[in-house]
Amino acid sequence: MSDLIKEIEKRKTFGIISHPDAGKTTLTEKLLLFGGAIQEAGAVKSNKIKKGATSDFMEIERQRGISVATSVLAFEYKGYKINILDTPGHKDFAEDTYRTLTAVDSVIVVIDVAKGVEEQTEKLVKVCRMRNIPMLVFINKLDREGKDAFDLLDEVEQKLGLRVVPLSLPIGMGVDFQGIYNIWENNIQLFLEEKKQKVGEAIKFNDINDSSIDEVIGTKAAQNLREELELIQSVYPEFSREEYMNGDLQPVFFGSALNNFGVRELLDAFIEIAPMPQPKESETRMVKPEESTFTGFVFKIHANMDPKHRDRLAFVKIVSGTFKRNENYLLVREGKKMKFSSPNAFFADKKEVVDESFPGDIVGLHDTGSFRIGDTLTGGEKISFKGIPSFSPEHFRYINNNDPLKAKQLAKGIDQLMDEGVAQLFTLEMNNRKIIGTVGALQYEVIQYRLEHEYGAKCTYEPLSMHKACWVEADEKSEEYKEFARLKQRFLARDKYNQLVFLADSSFTIHMTQEKFPNVKLHFISEFKHV
Repeated sequence: MSDLIKEIEKRKTFGIISHPDAGKTTLTEKLLLFGGAIQEAGAVKSNKIKKGATSDFMEIERQRGISVATSVLAFEYKGYKINILDTPGHKDFAEDTYRTLTAVDSVIVVIDVAKGVEEQTEKLVKVCRMRNIPMLVFINKLDREGKDAFDLLDEVEQKLGLRVVPLSLPIGMGVDFQGIYNIWENNIQLFLEEKKQKVGEAIKFNDINDSSIDEVIGTKAAQNLREELELIQSVYPEFSREEYMNGDLQPVFFGSALNNFGVRELLDAFIEIAPMPQPKESETRMVKPEESTFTGFVFKIHANMDPKHRDRLAFVKIVSGTFKRNENYLLVREGKKMKFSSPNAFFADKKEVVDESFPGDIVGLHDTGSFRIGDTLTGGEKISFKGIPSFSPEHFRYINNNDPLKAKQLAKGIDQLMDEGVAQLFTLEMNNRKIIGTVGALQYEVIQYRLEHEYGAKCTYEPLSMHKACWVEADEKSEEYKEFARLKQRFLARDKYNQLVFLADSSFTIHMTQEKFPNVKLHFISEFKHV
């Protein structure tokens, strides 16, 4: 048992969230660089360097320079096992990000120094605050001209509703950027222009009034730094780990991920303060990591991570106990036992088979179609974990087959992509036409691209003006339901799990329907239903 606790204490599992283009994937790369997982980071920005980012493994991500799928990466650093979930920033892939947040114990929020707090950051931070996830803020791109450090701290407090405490400070910015003063460790790390892809040395100072600081960074910058530090001591609270863990206080670090700056400070402080794997609420009880029996849940499914093998992987976050290879585990929803001969640990698209994994780890299980998002796996106990959100789509389109000879491939492709939770499929009751509903319009492009490149099937879309998909809960034998079904038959469909869905063309229609048929309940489900 003590071995299990040792393993739990070694683990830190966190997500990186931000608005697109704030430098989330670049930061992930640099964290891996410090962990010795990659020797030199691939530049995300420059198209001249053909080395893609390690965490963007889908072809479409490399073409567009954005992340469209959450990737899982793990590395060792100073005796800790660190699991990173790099999430998509783009709002059209928000659903994947929201689900990923159910699998992390803490979060790093990345903010662009020039743009400040952006819309998608606000939404994601809101989700983290609802769950009291401990957050750490990294203000990125200091090598560019941007907003004043204190203005940014105010903006973070006001727009995100956070209570911040700076644990590092920039010395200058943009052209005048000289380095970072690390409040957490009392040292200065200087910025050496020529060492962009490698890591610079930190210079330690025990006393901020040390005159050698003036020699290193110049009298004016040193004076400025002393004033700013004085201001921080008088205005901001002292860092308290307890408040950070409760989600009531957020430490802030400054740096430039592209130039490797301030990243080590962030990582060193992170491993000291970030939480180890936390207990998780199930529908019946709270499950603690140190329990001896295994439990875990599926928060993501990804088809075709390796196009040569057409494999589907279910990403499972381990909540308690030890997961062992070749042991029988219960898939609670189906009540059936399963064993896994090659569970994977991740390094972006590289995978290795692991014999055992511990709470906080993410394992990939090869899946032949048994898993759904939100499924619970246990050592035998019948429990289900709560809180895997699914949203009513906001965009709807008919999907048509472009090549009648490839109907089978198209059906299989749609089926597998829908299992990943990238979108939702509805089949109209009246004529069996298929409709795809998504949270964001860019998903259609991704679906079309993946169907063609991974399944060899081509599809086209037809626009469909719909407002919401509502899941119907009613007594199907009642007269009221029969009347509802007769009047609304043109708008009734079945989802992938054969649940009845009412496609409403406006909020007015939903309102009128609920008034007319009070016993027919309409849901914009926020969690995957287990049927």
